[in-house]
Amino acid sequence: MPRRRYLSIIGILLILLFLTALYGISAGAVSIPFIEVWRSLKALFIQDIQNTNGTILFTLRLPRVLLAMAVGASLSVAGAGFQGFFRNPLADPYVIGASSGAALGAALAIVLTLPSFGPVSSTSLCAFIGALLATFMAFALSRFAGDPPPAVALLLAGTALSAFFSALLSLILVIKDRDMHRVYYWLLGGLGMSSWSELVTAVPVMIIGASLVYLASRPLDILIQGDDVAHSLGIDVRRLRFLVAAGASLAAAAAVASAGIIGFVGLIAPHGMRIIVGPSHRRLLPAAALGGALLVLVADILARTIAAPLELPIGIITSIIGAPFFIILLLKRGRNLGT
Repeated sequence: MPRRRYLSIIGILLILLFLTALYGISAGAVSIPFIEVWRSLKALFIQDIQNTNGTILFTLRLPRVLLAMAVGASLSVAGAGFQGFFRNPLADPYVIGASSGAALGAALAIVLTLPSFGPVSSTSLCAFIGALLATFMAFALSRFAGDPPPAVALLLAGTALSAFFSALLSLILVIKDRDMHRVYYWLLGGLGMSSWSELVTAVPVMIIGASLVYLASRPLDILIQGDDVAHSLGIDVRRLRFLVAAGASLAAAAAVASAGIIGFVGLIAPHGMRIIVGPSHRRLLPAAALGGALLVLVADILARTIAAPLELPIGIITSIIGAPFFIILLLKRGRNLGT
């Protein structure tokens, strides 16, 4: 793809993201006109906001919109990284057990009613620790595997750990059935508890994780062609895999800790952007980040406006969008194979 066309696509995505963000700040149980949104945003840099709409915008809407974009971008970059890592287009950010570990950590925080740790809620912190712990255990188990290649061993370890953590989660829900609704609602994903403190603590971790994946973008293109090809070109495959998996896991863990388990984002955005900008990770990752940010932002707007004042979990919206997308993708690939 010509560089000018690629930059045009990135520009279009940025414009769409900006306009959607403005609408996301405006829409909600209390609708704020666009002109007042714009005035309030400008006033943020000049003076303190005193009116009610300005308080709603700054305290509730703005951090939520920014966190939605950060979560979507992180999940998309993590998904694209794992797809290259495993050379499997169906790999997602939760493939090595991060979601199950996060779910178990969040459930423990909820049922034990753990106190917050400074500006960070106990649910978010325990979910983050659980996701990182699951990832570390998957890496540790894969190192002891004999015959399977490293990527296959990591995938098998992640699958086994996911089943184990899911069983523990089910056990907790059976024993502590009074908290089942709260845990289940968290599992479906949502941004209802977004705040500036959540944003400040989670986004730097997401940026670090996504940056690690992007640093590996060029050698990742070579790795897709096979380990032997990568070795022949002087690439340290083990180090590359660790860099990609560590960065993707870190980004996914921070996203899950902030918003719960939001499915399909790490699959839809990389696939869609790969069709538009091509398979090169150096171009794919920025486009996927913008596409994922846009997807989660749209899903969040729908989640809080479709049945207002009731707020739906974002995971339901992304699943409704994601399932038809993959059916269409499957039919398209089947048609191409048949011709």
